[in-house]
Amino acid sequence: MHDRTHTSKRLNGETPPVFRSTDRDPRIDVCRGIALWWIFLDHIPDNVGSWLTLRNYGFCDAAEIFMFISGVTCALAYGRTRQRDGWRGMIARSLRRGWDIYAAFLLLTLGCAVLIYIAGNDLADESNTRVLFERPGATLAHAAILQYRPVNTDVLPVFVICHVLFAPLLWLLLRAPSLTLGLSLLLYALVHVFGLRVPAWPEGVWFFNPLAWQVLVVLGAWYVIEGEKIRRWMSSRAVLVLAALYLAFGLALALGHAIPLMPQTWADHVFPLDKSNLSPLRLLHFLALAVVASWLVPKGWRGLSTPLLRGARCCGENSLPIYCLGVLLVLVSQFDLFDISNRPSMQIAFSLAGILMMIVVAAFLNALSTRRKPAADAVDRDMSAAVTGWKGGDCAGRAALAPQLTAVHMRSTYRP
Repeated sequence: MHDRTHTSKRLNGETPPVFRSTDRDPRIDVCRGIALWWIFLDHIPDNVGSWLTLRNYGFCDAAEIFMFISGVTCALAYGRTRQRDGWRGMIARSLRRGWDIYAAFLLLTLGCAVLIYIAGNDLADESNTRVLFERPGATLAHAAILQYRPVNTDVLPVFVICHVLFAPLLWLLLRAPSLTLGLSLLLYALVHVFGLRVPAWPEGVWFFNPLAWQVLVVLGAWYVIEGEKIRRWMSSRAVLVLAALYLAFGLALALGHAIPLMPQTWADHVFPLDKSNLSPLRLLHFLALAVVASWLVPKGWRGLSTPLLRGARCCGENSLPIYCLGVLLVLVSQFDLFDISNRPSMQIAFSLAGILMMIVVAAFLNALSTRRKPAADAVDRDMSAAVTGWKGGDCAGRAALAPQLTAVHMRSTYRP
């Protein structure tokens, strides 16, 4: 007989079990760290190291992974904060994180300008910073309202919006998850039917159209809330076979230029894909990849403890500073000092050095974070001892500290 307690449906507005847990899935940070490495490798011009990344073997690339995982981590971090501190605490945390990303974007914009100035303005056009030197006042003003962005910084303004608006999104997901996902998909469809875009300055539109890419953030958060139902569906043999066939189809088309696996006309009709508006083929390719990856890398997989993946996890735990570091390293790679354009050996050396620097910086940031924990942990231990050390008759004292102790144990370890 089946235990009905495990098959009952979650009521609207009820807290999902994952929000009441303190477990941390290392696969999330590992995937985010690998995505950061791939983004770095893909942004280096003509880099032979980019053949190790996803973009050459299908329709999507690391950007889809990064955006989806951001939705997952936001749901986990903010959902657990809401469970512990209420909606006011959750909104405060999401706004603080949005401010952190906004400040990082502005500092990264200035950092890019400094590097271009050091390089002698030779890269001003390629990096979209010439207007910053010619019209600094207007450019910084438009950067402050997220309308101007140097090259490779486009994703940060999208994340600012996602974090600032995540509180109403979570409220809707907890009450009507399917309806919320349906509205997100409807907005995504309207983008492709009517060409809805967000204008940028001095000309053009946002490279990552937030009206389209929001669907991945919503999908990630929806997956967290509807987890059990979705995991059962994803683990079915039929879905796994369809996902594998679609990945094989994408691989054949992506390699069609080098290996005649399919007629060249097929590839010509498909490529180039619309990345700015998240082409449906890219979205489907990512979903197929997620299905296969969840089957190949189950929770508790021993390979996650290897040194390489521990380095990826470390980078994933510090995604914002590591992403900014990657953008600056890409600019440095184009300095005349390195001259990696036609030298595969230099491309490989710079790629490895950049990833190693990311790991070292992430490990240093983790070490700094660890040094701040002992004092808080001591308070937690004292509070726990105070509660557990009381006699059974001291119910009033136990009741007074019980909510605080619960809050301590439910502290979220995810960094959205």
